[in-house]
Amino acid sequence: MLKPTDLILVTLIKTPRDLDLARLLGWYRIPLRTAPKVVAVDYLAFYQPSTFGERGRQIEYVAQVNGHELTTRGELLRDEKDHPRAKEEYYKIQIGGLEKLAQPIATDKWKRLTFLYSTGEYLLNAKILNDLVIEGEERNILWKNLRERAENEQLYKTNMPEADIPPEVLMALLGFKGHEVSDGSEVYDVDEGGN
Repeated sequence: MLKPTDLILVTLIKTPRDLDLARLLGWYRIPLRTAPKVVAVDYLAFYQPSTFGERGRQIEYVAQVNGHELTTRGELLRDEKDHPRAKEEYYKIQIGGLEKLAQPIATDKWKRLTFLYSTGEYLLNAKILNDLVIEGEERNILWKNLRERAENEQLYKTNMPEADIPPEVLMALLGFKGHEVSDGSEVYDVDEGGN
């Protein structure tokens, strides 16, 4: 449940497909080269651009952040292995279920948005996107909190619970048949330019 003190990162969710990936797979991707300085926030708020048609130009959903790690676009989107940016590094932000806002937050005069930091209090009270902008002394407090968060978080930390899955079940889930899997780690973007 979103709290007034939560740190919020408002981010662009480029297409309905990207929203489906977030909802179904429980992650959101940000290219490292364009990422904001701090991704260790409490919630993501998803700004839907005009590609969403009638549901565009608004924030309709938020999701709690469970952790993040660094990977490549090709590992995240395996059906796009030949994509020109397949080898570029991306943050994979693990998220909880999408929560629909009681009232979407519409844009007024904003034409383009990439990232915006805010708080749960502002998000809960916002009617339009401009209402999320923090100014004055509260802005200094927000940046202080973001700096502290960045200093206290490990860069590639995930808060996902450990799963005790037998190797044969894991192999079946991953589609491996009769192959041994060596122990190792398996190591998604947002902009209207096609990341």
